[in-house]
Amino acid sequence: MRKLAAFLILLLVLLAVLDRVAVAGVQREIATRATAKYDLATPPEVTISGIPFLTQAVAGRYDEVKVAAGAMNLAGVQLSSVDFTLYGVTAPLEDLVLHADQVDIRAQRVAGVVVVSLETLNRRAPRGVKLEVDGDGLNVDGEITVLGRKVPAKAKMKIELIEGGVRFVPEQITLGGGIPVPQPERFLSYRIPIKNLPFNLKVTGVKIVPQGLQVSGEASDVPLHG
Repeated sequence: MRKLAAFLILLLVLLAVLDRVAVAGVQREIATRATAKYDLATPPEVTISGIPFLTQAVAGRYDEVKVAAGAMNLAGVQLSSVDFTLYGVTAPLEDLVLHADQVDIRAQRVAGVVVVSLETLNRRAPRGVKLEVDGDGLNVDGEITVLGRKVPAKAKMKIELIEGGVRFVPEQITLGGGIPVPQPERFLSYRIPIKNLPFNLKVTGVKIVPQGLQVSGEASDVPLHG
């Protein structure tokens, strides 16, 4: 009886080890595909959720895969962080073992979040102004040109989703002494391109976070070809 118990314990340990070895292999393959497909400087960190992993592997379907790609330059815009979650990833185990370079890895749905750092927002802003995060909004402090003259001004900005990016528009501008400026968008508006997101994500929302501008997106039926 003791021998049987010891054997069962050993078997469970071996299965656990195999489980972790297998998950590491698939995570590595997904990271390799993402690195090649999106020309990343370093492989992303890939985490497959769900235990036991082997049950998912045998089925060839993984419920949730998290990908953290770190910083990335996208169409000239520096992103400080890039994080995605892939849902319903199909990757037949036999193909992964025998034809890893040819297997069709595909995600049923992808949800992602990228952050454009405050430093990048300031580099893209009109000369002479500085943006600062204020809760869930952006404040601007600096100088604007009014009637051909540079004058000190403060502004509160709002963000608009536009085709291929986002647009920053002042809700209000006040000059020194608290004088409001009519039609403030004429004096302080600019755009930042947000396009060609990894996994062909379609932008679904933007918001201000302490680190800068957070952009959310989703896509469906996404292939991970190298």
